[in-house]
Amino acid sequence: MNLGVNTEIALTHIFTRKKQTLVAAMGVTIGISLYIFSDSLIKGFTQYSRVEMFKTIPHVRVFKEDELSQPLFAATDTHSVVLISNPKITTLTKSIVNPYLLLDQLKQHDYVSSAAPQVNVDLFYNNGRSQVKGLGAGVNILEADAMFNIQSTMLAGSLQALASNLNAIIIGKGVAEKLNLDLADNLSITSALGVRKVMKVVGIFSTGNKATDESKSYLNIATAQQLLQVGPDYITELYLSVDDPDRSLEYAQQLQAITNYKVEDWQTSNADTLASDRIRSVMNTSVAFAIMMVAAFGIYNILNMTITQKLNDIAILKATGFSGKDIVRIFVLEAFIMGVLGTAMGLSAGALLVNILSKVYVGPPIGYFPIYYRLDVFAVGAIFGMFTSLGAGYLPARKAARVDPVEIFRK
Repeated sequence: MNLGVNTEIALTHIFTRKKQTLVAAMGVTIGISLYIFSDSLIKGFTQYSRVEMFKTIPHVRVFKEDELSQPLFAATDTHSVVLISNPKITTLTKSIVNPYLLLDQLKQHDYVSSAAPQVNVDLFYNNGRSQVKGLGAGVNILEADAMFNIQSTMLAGSLQALASNLNAIIIGKGVAEKLNLDLADNLSITSALGVRKVMKVVGIFSTGNKATDESKSYLNIATAQQLLQVGPDYITELYLSVDDPDRSLEYAQQLQAITNYKVEDWQTSNADTLASDRIRSVMNTSVAFAIMMVAAFGIYNILNMTITQKLNDIAILKATGFSGKDIVRIFVLEAFIMGVLGTAMGLSAGALLVNILSKVYVGPPIGYFPIYYRLDVFAVGAIFGMFTSLGAGYLPARKAARVDPVEIFRK
């Protein structure tokens, strides 16, 4: 098969210097494999944390924000200053006015996949002389399950039992352990207003979040309203799920235009978590970039040394009619071959590392290590490897193209 003179010369250089070629390719291999492994690990943990996060928080939340006391009179001019001594919260009720009308308006937007009302109530769980402070979420349990996938967190019991019983309660694993409760046991709860009810435990859940499992419970929404001594239209929050959680901020800004209540997306309320994810991603990319730069310098040094050793050969090629572009093609092709070898081995090694770690069991609630094959990570790794390889090969290739055969022959 006729590969062309330029290709044959490049292959000759590659195969006559196998060890140097392998060393250069191994630098690319290490860089790509570590990038794939670490980026898959970071994205795996991010995906896992998102899934766990959305088991307890909505994509978008609508609620009544606390209001602070305002000045009794306004400043008359720009030189006047109005002071408030010890401003206080003046919010009289947390309830949303006409909540179901607002809920219907929110559901009309195409990007809202589901929406549900919720009534939060501060509780004390009592069993004998033992008492635990917690938060009861008054919900329509089937709607809440569609939004938060509560069923996946259930250790025992049934969601349907809560839907059909106003005196039923589903409690967190931590609450059950602290109060020594099991299914079908009775649990006395007391609201912050002093309303007391005896509930039957029909379910126990575990989200894997210790603080949540030791405080949260699910009640029928009508039961939560009874504990607060309010009517059936008393709703404290509206929870929304959207089709693209990463665009929650954009959607929240659009929804804010139709209501005076606070519309908050999960990205805003969890800005510290997202900042940590971005920092880890930047650190991972920086480490991979540093490794790839080392690999690129390896390729550069090998090709530069090859050019130095083969100045006579290059002079002869140019004297026999090879142009500067031909010389550039030869050495860039050598860098390309090294890059292909290193990239192929790097992708294989990265896939092997991901496969090994994905089979490591770390225990509940995580289960197996949250690392997954991601096509975008492998694609970026391959592009990264080839780009640095070609860049490292082009610089010495240009040096070879500028060789003056007359000067070489004189020496």
